[in-house]
Amino acid sequence: MAAVRESSPAIGVVPACASLGLPRASFYRHLQPELLGPPAPRPTPARALSATERQAVLDQLHEPRFVDQSPAEVQATLLDEGVYLSSLRTMYRILADHAEVRERRNQLRHPHYAKPELLATAPNQVWSWDITKLLGPAKWTYFYLYVLLDIFSRYVVGWLVAHRESAALAQRLIAETCEKENIQPGQLTLHADRGSSMKSLTVAQKLADLGVVKSHSRPYVSDDNPFSESQFKTLKYRPEFPERFGCQTDALGFCREFFAWYNHEHHHSGIALLTPEIVHHGRTPTVLATRQTTLDAAYLLHPERFVNKAPCPQPLPAAVWINPPETEKKNEEQSTNLVSNAVTGNAETLNPNFLH
Repeated sequence: MAAVRESSPAIGVVPACASLGLPRASFYRHLQPELLGPPAPRPTPARALSATERQAVLDQLHEPRFVDQSPAEVQATLLDEGVYLSSLRTMYRILADHAEVRERRNQLRHPHYAKPELLATAPNQVWSWDITKLLGPAKWTYFYLYVLLDIFSRYVVGWLVAHRESAALAQRLIAETCEKENIQPGQLTLHADRGSSMKSLTVAQKLADLGVVKSHSRPYVSDDNPFSESQFKTLKYRPEFPERFGCQTDALGFCREFFAWYNHEHHHSGIALLTPEIVHHGRTPTVLATRQTTLDAAYLLHPERFVNKAPCPQPLPAAVWINPPETEKKNEEQSTNLVSNAVTGNAETLNPNFLH
């Protein structure tokens, strides 16, 4: 401001403020206290209540019969009794001057839920689980499908179909699946949404006993549990998925066939078109080597059909995230673009060693 004032006699306030990108109103607002001094105190209007009258209003508001009433209720009651002390707005001003205007009850404060950021670089590091409804034989009847999914391999490690949603059933499924997969304490993180079974004390105690770290999605954030949601969509969009299941046996039979196909035959786009069973049981290098041999033979037979470079199989992602940090998200996007360039033949920006 001092620089503007010193230059203003020579170039004027308007061009000086324009050159600095400063509104003239801001210049004069900062200049006013120095020239005019602090603003004068506001005079008390002649019609204002005296100190004695203000105290009488406050005392009335403090009476036991009014202590839990709003100023509007107090004023209405007094008017019915033939008493007028002040306007409603004046009552609020007096209460505000004594720091007595606030919510009478503690208001609900929503806690801050941290975004879950989970990383898996190998199978059996992070599992995702959820429960979905399967329509039963009649309206308002359901069967409940529990599914445990490894997010790195997309392998369904455990599932069950029940007549109800139950924390005890979830506890049993988790315990039996951890035993089957030989999960050691401190090895696994189990992620879920905030359903009643997921948040139950029964499940939490079992996870603590097993040495499994629990993780939950944020409330009302559907994409915090994307792998289970995607797997359920694959399930329900299968051509053979029925509109309704006649009984629990029907649901069990369908799920047995579906999960056998999903784990052992389904070439998953998120894991380099490998099956979940191949990735989960560590056979990825062998299968990718076989694919490379096939591609090499095709290249030797017709090299002219591969314009930019010899073909390579799509690599398996080295890491899988639930909610990756921003730096990881950018790296994933760059990697996806590079792979896309390789697949479509736009290899001018491709690092030759990227896919090897």
